[in-house]
This record gives sequence, structure tokens and C-alpha cells, in this order.
Amino acid sequence: MSAEKHFDVIVVGGGPIGLSAAWRSAAGGARVLVTDRFGFLNESCGSSGGERHWRVQYTQPDIFRLTLATAPLWKELEADTGRTLVHELGSLWFGDTHVPTNEGHIADTAAAMDELSVPYEWLSGKEIERRYGFRDLPAHFEGFLQPSGGAIDVRGTLAALVRQCHLNGVRMQSPERILAVEPGQDGVVVRSDRATYRADKVVLAANAHVNELIRPWGAGELDLHTYEMALVTLRDRGDGVRRPFWFAFQEPTAEDTNLFYGFPPNPWSNDGLARLGPDFEVDALADADLATGRPRPAHVERVSGWVRAHLPWLDPEPVSTGTCLAVLPGDPQRQFYLGTAEGLVEGGENVVVAAGGWAFKLVPLFGRICADLLSRGKTEHDIARHALTGLRAAVQ
Repeated sequence: MSAEKHFDVIVVGGGPIGLSAAWRSAAGGARVLVTDRFGFLNESCGSSGGERHWRVQYTQPDIFRLTLATAPLWKELEADTGRTLVHELGSLWFGDTHVPTNEGHIADTAAAMDELSVPYEWLSGKEIERRYGFRDLPAHFEGFLQPSGGAIDVRGTLAALVRQCHLNGVRMQSPERILAVEPGQDGVVVRSDRATYRADKVVLAANAHVNELIRPWGAGELDLHTYEMALVTLRDRGDGVRRPFWFAFQEPTAEDTNLFYGFPPNPWSNDGLARLGPDFEVDALADADLATGRPRPAHVERVSGWVRAHLPWLDPEPVSTGTCLAVLPGDPQRQFYLGTAEGLVEGGENVVVAAGGWAFKLVPLFGRICADLLSRGKTEHDIARHALTGLRAAVQ
């Protein structure tokens, strides 16, 4: 096979984790190709919307340690690109403190912060109302403010990662759809709608589409569920209060998980618009290609209703709406899939998979871990929880 078709590393999926893995691998001296089905900087999968929640706190101490390890890597990326990517606005979690969710568990997360000596301020519902302007919160609501949390600039991060890939000589090709990934003891054959390649190692970072490439191996597929969640943009009335990112934990209803979150107007747009969403895990898509980009009117109204009831500083009538794909493991304790495919298929040690979960905050670290697994077969970080175990029977 010609040198043009052979690479040390091929990364399938040019989203944030794929780009991060490609950059880190190339910086380590590898000849790298990264492909994307939809085009780089696209918003077709999990990178839609302008913001993502930055937080260090996790209910699970092992994941908590991953976010703590990620923080300096964000600073490194910011220094390399000359742009602030993580804006520390604060992270406010409040509501029913003992409700388990895919975001975490308030009381157990506070205990984890105590264990790891991470600062936070415990607040009653009344204190939250007085400080931030919420109103009529249920009497039992309480929670915490973790001051170093906030918002990640999604588009700025993607642009920074593309720049790092270019600077380190990564070959970037799109639109290009990968049709098959065939590991073996002497490397991996990668077949696309353009060409057939050979790589020493491969990263599968195709997220919502990753099972399309894993199923043919015959070992099953990752237990991932894809939800098309609403994004709702509202106008801030401009009362001068500096607010954090917030997440409201509530008991589920018969219809949905009853979880809401919101960003204040972001510091890099200066448009006076706040982005909110319902974190509703309902009616998973059979295939990510079935996403419409149009939120359910009932979900938008649920957000507007919560705003009318509790957030007087926002106009409840949407300025615009959209959707974001959330690809979540069936077991919320897992949070992510990250590891090699060793044991799933012959030559699986030559393939690293990164998929699922609310992982944007971990992009710089997950890229480095992928590169470490490719080059050394190991990482110093504890990712045992995220190993490619517990696969389900393949859905045809």
C-alpha cells in the first residue's frame, strides 16, 4: 500500500475528542489522518450550541480526579492559542439533594468535594433566591456553588483544536464516511467511501455512529442511547446580576426526567441571550440519522414554563430553538466509554474507542489519554470504569 494510504494513526470522527486525539498523537511524532463524515466544525452530532458546562465536581471520585487533571490542560490549550476557552462563572447545583441523575447527585458530590478538598459554598433555597433572583423554589431545595465552574466556548475550542492539528501536520479529510474498521495483529484496515487505508493504530471517536463500526466485529455493541434534546435561547432582561451556570435536580415525572439547566449570557458573544435546556432522557432515537434538528414543542414549553415559574430575569418566549444530540451510556455510573478494544476482536489492542457521555469538559485529557493508549498501551489515569465492557447484543 502506498505511503499516501498508510498512516501511523487514523482517527475516525473529527469532533472535539477526535481532534484532540489527532493533535496529541501528531505532537508525539505520529503520522496522523483524521476523517469526519459531516465536515470539520460541523454541528450535526454532539457539538451543537455555543456552550458546554465546565465543572470539576463529580459524584464519582475517580471521574472527579479526571476533571482536576483536565484543568491545567485547558490552560495549556488556551496559552497555545491565545484565547480564553473556559470561563469561570461558577457552577450552581440545586434542588432535590438526594435525586440520582446522569449529571450526578448533589449530596454525594458535596461529600466528594470534601474528600478531595475542593471548595464550595452550601446554599439554602432562600439563599439561592436572594443571591441570584430565582423565585418560588420549593421549600426543601438546597445545593452548592462551586466557584471555578462555568462555561466552555464550544466553537472557540473546536477552532483551537483544528489549529493544533494543522500546526502538527495532521492530515484532515472531510466529508468522508468510514464504512469499516478491520483490526488485525499487524494493524488496522480502514475502508471509507473514498479509499482503503492501513493504519498501525485507530481511534474511534464517532460517538453516535460508533456502533456502526463495532457491530461487524461480532462481540456486540456499546450500550449507548441517543437523545435529541432541546436547546432554547431566551433574552435576558438585564437586571445586572452576575449569575453562574445552574442545574436544577428534581424528582422525575411520569413524562420525563424533570431536569433543567441554564447558562447566563456568555462572555464571548455579548448578545444578552441565555441558553437553557431540558435534560430529558426520553424516546431514544433508533439511529442518530433520524435526528430532525427540531425540538419537541412540549419540551420547549416545559423550559418556558420553568422560566415563568422560577426565573423572572428571563423573557420566557424563545428567541430561537434547536437541538443537541446527547449520546449516553445505559448505565449512568459508567458516564463514558474510553479504552482499547482488546478482547473484543483480534487486534483490538490496536483500536482505542472514546464515546458517550457529557465529555466536552474532558476533551484535552481524553485526547491525551487516547494518544497514550495508542503509543504506550496504557495511561496513568484511572479509566477502569469506562472500559469497553458490558456490551449489549447488536441491534440490526
